[in-house]
Amino acid sequence: MDNNFREASHSGTWYSSNPKQLKQDLGNFLNNALRYDDSEYLKAIIVPHAGYRYSGPTAGWSYININPDKFNRVVLLGPSHSLYLAGIGIPNTTRYKTPLGDISLDVEEINKLSSIEEFFKITNESDENEHSLEMQLPFLRYVFREKDFKLIPLMVGQTTLDQDRKFAKLLVDYYKDPKTLFVISSDFCHWGSRFRYSYYDKNYKYIYESIEALDRMGMDCIEGLVAEDFQKYLQNYKNTICGRKPISILLATIEEYMKLDDNNKNVIKFVKYDQSDKVKEYHGSSVSYAAGINLLYNN
Repeated sequence: MDNNFREASHSGTWYSSNPKQLKQDLGNFLNNALRYDDSEYLKAIIVPHAGYRYSGPTAGWSYININPDKFNRVVLLGPSHSLYLAGIGIPNTTRYKTPLGDISLDVEEINKLSSIEEFFKITNESDENEHSLEMQLPFLRYVFREKDFKLIPLMVGQTTLDQDRKFAKLLVDYYKDPKTLFVISSDFCHWGSRFRYSYYDKNYKYIYESIEALDRMGMDCIEGLVAEDFQKYLQNYKNTICGRKPISILLATIEEYMKLDDNNKNVIKFVKYDQSDKVKEYHGSSVSYAAGINLLYNN
């Protein structure tokens, strides 16, 4: 019997463990979202990873754009919230379980990455403790329906911009592959005393308006497709975007790709934004969610 799998450790708490209910929830998220006009050019999505009651409606605006017939592999990048990594963690298993069915990992490619410096095999326990990757799995299994696809999950640690550019040189081959989709897992601003972050621009009447303006500045930098500009924004404002390193790696990968082929048009567009609460007082707290899509127009 094959026991080489990662359990769906957050099912039943962060999202439903009941397949019928989970399908209904995911279907509602997608049905209430709008597909972007140019979704046929989809190359990557940026999507939140909180409990589905909070972030699911926003995540749907990214996932609605995926045509499963176009892709047979997904490169999934999410931040490590608790395990310290001076690089990227990769799984030591062959399958990820979800209430909707298993997802097979691209073991051959993962083993290739494991031989490269700054890629580290992690234990199943460390993998199951992390939610940023798992929260994308039911969405992916649902959107791809019964179609088989291979997954390369990458748990990104406390990397530097130089490391992000190094990783980009390795990941650009996947980005060039028209059959590979990138999924970047990230929430945006975590605001309040429990997050030890309380930036407030008093030009805005309410705190939640200031938070949105702060997030929009970051989203503008991401849409600008320059990893260094995004890094400078983070240094200036310290915005608590938990997936900042996966986003930085995507931007660096796009930069690397454009060096190889600058004839193609590359666009990142944010299509939905929300907050867990509209904070008006300093004792409040909220987490922001943004749905982004990366379009690659091949000339």
